[in-house]
Amino acid sequence: MAGPLQGVKIVDLTTVLMGPYASQILGDMGADVIKVEPPGGDSVRGIPPFRHAGMGGVFLHCNRSKRSITLDLKQAEGRDVLLDLVRDADVFLYNVRPQAMERLGLGAETLQAINPGLIYVGVFGYGRDGPYASKPAYDDLIQGAAGIPALFLMAGATEPRYVPAAIADRTVGLHAVNAILGALYHKQRTGEGQTIDVPMFETMASMVLGDHIGGASFVPREGALGYPRLIAPHRRPYATKDGHVCALIYNDKQWRSFFRLLGREEELDRDPRFANMDSRTRHINELYAWVAEILATRTTAEWLNILEEADIPVMPMHSLDTLLEDEHLRAIGFFEEIDHPTEGRIRTIGVPSRWSRTQPRASRQAPRAGEQSVGILRQLGYAEEKIQRLLSVRAVQAPD
Repeated sequence: MAGPLQGVKIVDLTTVLMGPYASQILGDMGADVIKVEPPGGDSVRGIPPFRHAGMGGVFLHCNRSKRSITLDLKQAEGRDVLLDLVRDADVFLYNVRPQAMERLGLGAETLQAINPGLIYVGVFGYGRDGPYASKPAYDDLIQGAAGIPALFLMAGATEPRYVPAAIADRTVGLHAVNAILGALYHKQRTGEGQTIDVPMFETMASMVLGDHIGGASFVPREGALGYPRLIAPHRRPYATKDGHVCALIYNDKQWRSFFRLLGREEELDRDPRFANMDSRTRHINELYAWVAEILATRTTAEWLNILEEADIPVMPMHSLDTLLEDEHLRAIGFFEEIDHPTEGRIRTIGVPSRWSRTQPRASRQAPRAGEQSVGILRQLGYAEEKIQRLLSVRAVQAPD
């Protein structure tokens, strides 16, 4: 089955993680994604481990379903190739600051003059109209600016820290996919292209405040900021006799079931802290501390069985190693071992969504830098003599 975006052409000028993650999702949906890399390739190629230089594990998992061409955009001839790629493209995606795109002569006005139907999408640090517009941005910086390390302090950590995953890059990448799909639908109806900015800071601020704006929702304020349950110091995996378990006793039915399995249901009706969601939220940290004391009395396996039988949501706390062996992921075929054209046997991460008609899937595995440079030039109609000249002056580069 063809993917839902078959026939859509995306010129992808992004590097590292945020943009490549977005374009990989679109490529898995069937779009023809042409990854335009600088001389030396995407810097994330160098993150180990790898079997061959430039093909690290992180790169492999955010650059499948793409073709790669290496262009030196500082050379006029390299820039001309990019302009030719854009002429019939549906989407142009970049992740440097807009000012840098203007300096390269690749701003929205320039590219949309060539292709009025082009959807010109930037994923970068901060909205171009604010005082932060010229600042550099990385996942760590955006996490800090959006208040995530401070949330750890509110939740009882002894020092602020970042989420140990590229949560900003991944979240903003998903927002970029969302914006591109909406713009493609608009283009299908009207034929119109448009310019879209997806700034990291604003995106992450909206996500964090969606949970934690609290009393500041009202003018004047009605209470504190911060969702008490999410920042409760005792909201964490519960220690058991031999490990940890992740359990969530949330609604009225689940709390009653928990008291019932303890044989203490009459206590529930006498304690006003458990009366309703409002009261539980105001006392959530002490309630979680009480649950923690109880769960420490049995083993992980015992609690998994007991809580599941009581219909209380519970899951094991995986490590990275045990996550790879999870029985559910194994049963649905989430991981697949394949033979990569250059990297040998590798494990791939599956598309998490399931579609009845146009299931997204990898169309190709992550390419070497410039692996399809020559083929892409031929597809553009370039004569062999011109291709060889572009290669000789290194305006276009390809693997040896």
